[in-house]
This record gives sequence, structure tokens and C-alpha cells, in this order.
Amino acid sequence: MFDEDDLAEIREGKERWEEETYDPTVDRFGERKETFETDTGGQEVDPLYTPDDVGDRDYDEEIGYPAQEPFTRGVYSTMYRGRLWTMRQYAGMGTAAETNERFLYLLDQGQTGLSMAFDLPTQMGYDSDAEMAEGEVGKSGVAIDSLEDMERVFEGIPLDEVSTSMTINAPASILLAMYIAIGDRQGVPREELRGTIQNDVLKEYVARNTYIYPPKPSMRLITDIFEFCAEEVPNFNTISISGYHIREAGSTAAQEIAFTLGDGIEYVQAAIDAGQDVDEFAPQLSFFFNAHNNVLEEVAKFRAARRMWARIMEERFGAENPGSKQLKFHTQTGGSTLTAQQIDNNVVRVAYQALAAVLGGTQSLHTNGKDEALSLPTEKSVRTALRTQQILAHESGAADTIDPLAGSYYIEHLTDTLEEEAFEILREADDRGGMREAIESGWVQGEIQDVAFERQREIEEGERVIVGVNEFEVEDEEPTDDIETVSDEEVAKQVERVEELRAERDDEAVEAELEALREACETGENVMPHIVGAVKAYATTGEVADAMRDVFGEHRGGV
Repeated sequence: MFDEDDLAEIREGKERWEEETYDPTVDRFGERKETFETDTGGQEVDPLYTPDDVGDRDYDEEIGYPAQEPFTRGVYSTMYRGRLWTMRQYAGMGTAAETNERFLYLLDQGQTGLSMAFDLPTQMGYDSDAEMAEGEVGKSGVAIDSLEDMERVFEGIPLDEVSTSMTINAPASILLAMYIAIGDRQGVPREELRGTIQNDVLKEYVARNTYIYPPKPSMRLITDIFEFCAEEVPNFNTISISGYHIREAGSTAAQEIAFTLGDGIEYVQAAIDAGQDVDEFAPQLSFFFNAHNNVLEEVAKFRAARRMWARIMEERFGAENPGSKQLKFHTQTGGSTLTAQQIDNNVVRVAYQALAAVLGGTQSLHTNGKDEALSLPTEKSVRTALRTQQILAHESGAADTIDPLAGSYYIEHLTDTLEEEAFEILREADDRGGMREAIESGWVQGEIQDVAFERQREIEEGERVIVGVNEFEVEDEEPTDDIETVSDEEVAKQVERVEELRAERDDEAVEAELEALREACETGENVMPHIVGAVKAYATTGEVADAMRDVFGEHRGGV
């Protein structure tokens, strides 16, 4: 965009400014810190950026236009001028009835999409009455033991009018099957079902550990879902390849991009190896990123990730369909940035993180409640979180033009820098055999742990300021009493419902469906039709997961 003569003149002008204006001021008054760096990446931030930091680039090839390759500026031609991002608030309130009540409340308050949190036993494929579920039922989200619970969650909510995101991984096939079954019973054509399942098991081995099966059969389940949904549920996103939890575990922004796209590469290759056409399934892929506090770094991160994915899909996989190259993503504000101290400060953190996501072009957004460092959010705090998005959409002006920070010398430089660093990390992962082998060897986990350790050291030694935690503290802070809890009585009722279901259903029909599922697992037949059949017969989550455990075994931890 600038020829070499222009850049040379700008370079000379900056040098004169530094010598005559900037350096004398610094010598006299100093600066707040010896060095300024991006939030997690450690890239040094210069005091001033000029066209020289952007260089002589080809605008069409490297920045371009919305909805056109390389998608740096967004995946849709009108972005928020045509339609705002989907506003989702994560909700799973212990029991199905409470979750239904929260969903209806949020829809009434103007939320445009549902986002479903599950308790730990459900995430691990256990029923509420299992020994392994004790003490965890309903604690981190809703307990879903059977189709009966899902029916209760979506009572009065027509599935052809909402988009539902389900944060579920190892048993994603089971929860998706339940959602499809509800749609069938509501009379909603499967092609009208919209939403997303997270279904990203590779990051479970890296960052969360809520896996069930070993990596190989887990990947097989994912590709079965790809194939089934491409034919049966074409408007449902079959995976949300998640950098969110990688960032929560402590990664840098560049690592979040690299490891997330690296997992995406593994999923695409696995589907191709299973005989699927990349341009058939790839448009249904979606991604899930974190939004942290450094607004400008986060905007650059999202722009870099879009550009990288377009290049990866074309160069590595020969994708031709533009939809296959579009990185569509959901964003959640950073849970690990929330503090239990002075929780009202979290409202401010969330607002800036949400702004970064919108300026970066997200397709949907969850804003954390201020009390999520303590528990599931209360109705009041989740309303404030939703209002944050609505104010951003309707009052801030941030949604009125597309990619508003494009052309900023700093943003474009940082976008390039993050892209270069992320590609370098991906190359190292490739040298180690790809992401799956890099995960199994423990390299990915080690890289993230090193960053997390250093960040914690900086906080403890006061090098990194966390407002209200190691600076600007208050004495005698009032305790927060208004938090969501799950009572022992509610847990007992959930266990009782599971036992009543088993007593009342047709056990022969259940066993027939589970046996057909085991056979499909053994023969290589697509498992999804059999899982749908099993949940419609009211097989429980644990029973369906166990049928697959019988064939696939369990992953026993470590790598």
C-alpha cells in the first residue's frame, strides 16, 4: 500500500520524532514501565506505529473485503449491519426444570440464542445415580440423564425458532441425538435445526480432561457426526473447535490460535481419511475463542485466525467452497480473568472483552456474569451480562461499520505478528507428527503450563497488576451471599427421576437399541442413527456411553 520511497521517508520522519521529541521526554520524565508487552504473548509494544510497520503489502491478498478471501475483515458481507451477532448466555441450572425457567427468562429478556452448560457427570457420561457422580450432580450445569430431562429443558421452546449451543464433548453424540429427538417430536424438520455442539475432544486431553474414550475412537465418533449431520442436519454446526479452554489453561494468544487451528487440521484430516469430501463437511465446522482483557491484541487475534484458516483450508486440503474456508466462531469472555475479590469489577472486564469480540467480528457471544468466579450466575448478574451485549449492539456504534480497526498500523502489525508466531507454533507441531501426536507426547500441555506458571509468578510478585487482587485492594470486603446453589433435596429428586424412568420404560426395547449400537461400534457403521434410536427408547446417558465403553474402552488419564 506504500512504495519504498514513501516508507523510507516515513522511517526517517519517525527517527527524527524519536530523537527530537520522544526520547527527550522519556529522559526527563520516564515512562510507567521499562517495557510494554501484549497481555500474554510477550510481544514488545512500540510507542508508535507507522506505515513502515505494515510495509508494502497487497491489500487484496492480505486484508481484502468482508466475505471475500482471505476473510481477514469478516466472513459475511454486511456483518452486523445486516444482522447482529447471536447473543448467548451460558445456562445450566442444576435441574432441567430450573434450566428451562432460565432459558425462558433469557429469551424474554432479548437473548437470541441458547447456550447450555452440563454438570460434570453428564460431561463424563455418567448418570446422576452413578457412584462417580456423587457430589457433582447439577453443580457446574444441568444434569441430563435421559431424553426425559432434555424434554423438560426445552418445554415451551420451539426448536425451529432458536439456535442452541451445547458445551459438551466426549458424549456430544448422545446430547445431539437427544436434541434431534426433541426436534422430531416437535415436528421440526431436521434441516431446520440450528445450533452447535462443542464436540472438540482433542482439547480435552490438553486442557479439561473430561474425556471418556481413547483418542482414536473419539476421533471416529467425531467423523461419524460430521457424516451424519451433513446428510441429516445440514444447518447444525457439528463441532466448535475450542481455543477457549486452551486460553483458560494459560496459553498465549498465539498459542490459542495455533493449537486451536491445529486441532481443526486434525479433525479435517480425520474426516478426509474416512472418505468424506472436504467441501461437504467443512462449512459446518465452527470455532470457539476466548476474549481476554487486552482489547487490541484480542481483535488482532481474531483477524489473524480468520486469515490463517482460509489459507490452511486452501493450501493443505484443496478446499474450493468459500464456506469451507470461512472461520466462523463463537466467543466467550474470559472466565479465568474474573476475580472473587471486588466482583463488581468483573462487569467492567466483561464489557471490554465483549467489545474486543465484536470489533474482531465474532458470530456469537457469551458474556460472563460477574459472579462466575464463585458459582453459576444469578438471574440478576446474567441479566447485566446480557444487557452489556445489548448496550454494545445498540448504543456503542461498534456494530455500525465492518472491521472498524482495519488499517490501524498497530492492529495490522499485531495481526501479522500473531499470524507469524502462530504459524511457527503450527510448524513445530507438524514436526512432532501433528497435533494429536504433539498432545499425546505432552508437548502441547508443557508449552501451555510454562506460560501459565510464568503468568502466575508475575502476579504473585506484583509485576502484573490484577485490579482488586494485588493492587487497589479493599479491606473488609462484604461477602457475596447471593449465589446459585444446588440443594441436596434437588439432587435426591434427580436421582429418583432416573430410577423411576428405568422402572417405567420398555427395557427390551432399550437393550435392543444398545446392542445395535455396540454392533455399529464394532463394525465401523455410523453410530449416530443407533444413538438416536437408543435415546428415543429412553436409554440413559450413562447406558449409551457404557455401550460404547464396552467396545472402545476408556482413556485412563495422562497422555
